Amino acid sequence: MITDSSDYFSVKHDFKAYLTPWPDNMPIPSESELTLMLPLGLQLINDVKSLEAGCLLQLRNLDDEAKTVVEYLKLQSKKVDLVLQYVLEQESHEGELHRGLFFGGSGLRITSANPLEIGAQFKITCHIKEELVVLLCFGQVTASQAIKGNDTSHLIDIEFSQITDADIEQLVKASLSVQQKQLKQRKLTRKST
Repeated sequence: MITDSSDYFSVKHDFKAYLTPWPDNMPIPSESELTLMLPLGLQLINDVKSLEAGCLLQLRNLDDEAKTVVEYLKLQSKKVDLVLQYVLEQESHEGELHRGLFFGGSGLRITSANPLEIGAQFKITCHIKEELVVLLCFGQVTASQAIKGNDTSHLIDIEFSQITDADIEQLVKASLSVQQKQLKQRKLTRKST
């Protein structure tokens, strides 16, 4: 996917990406400026995930009896994440909706009805529903090609030009989770045949 020199692997998975062209004459925001650009819903999700990660890490260091508490808290956290994600999905989104095909810690591959100019910068809101990931980042188009046999669709590779470290971590964890689920599904499919 993206390029052979990517720092992170990518995994095939459907998701939504909202792209807003970023003007050539405007610099890409720094990581701290990007954090300030987050809509309230994304801020809430980020805050909840940060709090959760810190608490669960401390609980894991406790004895075996804490495992039940940790599992219960993970379920509670997942419920909160689902509710917050549902609220975010109901909001109107800035940018044009694109279907995502691959994602990873280095970038995305999406489909587009139109070719996108290589080197063009976009502000991107990415929703990976099954993995409870919603994030805001910036990316640069690195490849744009028509899908063979389809004049109206193009494959677009986007490399991140600005993304928070926490969001890279979310994407890496989500890509590993998706890959693990795909491997389990493949194993089940083989057993049933």
